[in-house]
Amino acid sequence: MIARILAVLLTALGLALANAPQALAQYPDRPIKLLLPFPAGGAVDIVARVIAAKMADDLGKPIVVENKSGAGGIIATDATAKAAPDGYTLLLTTPNHTINPALQANMPYDTEKDIAPISIVAEVPEVLVSHPSAPFTDFRGFVAYAKANPGKLNYASAGNGTLPHITMELLLAKTGIKVAHIPYRGAAPAMNDLLAGVVQLKLDTYATSNPHVVAGKLRMLGIASQHRSKLMPDTPTIAEMGLPGYEGILWIGLVAPAGTPKPIIDRLAAASAKAARAPDVIERFQAIGVDPVGGTTADLAALIARELMQWRDLAKAANIKAE
Repeated sequence: MIARILAVLLTALGLALANAPQALAQYPDRPIKLLLPFPAGGAVDIVARVIAAKMADDLGKPIVVENKSGAGGIIATDATAKAAPDGYTLLLTTPNHTINPALQANMPYDTEKDIAPISIVAEVPEVLVSHPSAPFTDFRGFVAYAKANPGKLNYASAGNGTLPHITMELLLAKTGIKVAHIPYRGAAPAMNDLLAGVVQLKLDTYATSNPHVVAGKLRMLGIASQHRSKLMPDTPTIAEMGLPGYEGILWIGLVAPAGTPKPIIDRLAAASAKAARAPDVIERFQAIGVDPVGGTTADLAALIARELMQWRDLAKAANIKAE
């Protein structure tokens, strides 16, 4: 009896292994679901839908975007981590993916073990802006004033644990200056108070800040990327103004459940890179202040590993906790 059961199991295993290459070769053979940890309408949502449509053309099957917001991205990421690793459930994520583990004591998944990187699709570098009434006109002047007047300046963010909060604290740690953090419940009220002069500084996106800079309502101090942006080539990076290696970037990356077969990961990485480099996608992205990337799986894996350590160290040193 036992021998018969073993024979049946071995036969089933053999059939499964024999059919596996064929299943991978046919991937995808049905629609793919792309989870997004944010509500509809924002810049990341636009990126998701543009990339999904372009990848669908390449893959030959629809990619359906599903907005699954809540808990700073944890809900959508948990759903991805627990999905079947077959390439039919993907997640488009951002730095919340690496920030959450630094701030949350109990996560429902393991960021490193339960999620597989695919590629970096795009980046949105942050810019440091100030109110025109602030007693400095450039980044070096800001640092000098802050060092001479510790705690007298303040900066706004969309809330504790958000990317602008974390990246500003990283900037403060690297410069050794003290600037008070004023957290708001959302980016819009934070920007309103910056425009009103209630706060002096904010790390923000090019898309939302530049119109106010052009209108003279805000002053551009620098961009938080490693290289100057094509959107504002005359604006120096914070790195080149005395903080080499510093960056504050809203990266947008594609990931899958851990255990997804490598041929599928490779197929998706190639499709997403091709989509990000398409001329019409580049034009659409740059119109909303987004830099297309189309990076490799290794690029995203290295970025995630680096940020997980960086944010953990920063959260501990600056005593940053989730709200």
